[in-house]
Amino acid sequence: MSINEKLRNPQNDELFQAILTLESVEECYAFFEDICTVNELKALAQRLQVAKMLRAGESYERIVDDTGASTATISRVKRCLVYGADGYTAVLDRLSNAEL
Repeated sequence: MSINEKLRNPQNDELFQAILTLESVEECYAFFEDICTVNELKALAQRLQVAKMLRAGESYERIVDDTGASTATISRVKRCLVYGADGYTAVLDRLSNAEL
């Protein structure tokens, strides 16, 4: 996994460490409700759904219809899936394994 070193700083490290301390979905809801606006949280959830659908081979048209994401958002997520740091891949693989 290649991390963009421009993102690495003590504040981001502390944020990610804080997220790693969350122990349940309810704790995640409480933390993210406090730290994000409703629209920011919806955008994050939407991007994850777009990534999931792209990996499943869904068309842009179907993704737009199902998620409401713009084609620009879908393209950005697709770029991350192909050229990114494999963060989506790691999370989607783990979610898929957890469903088994």
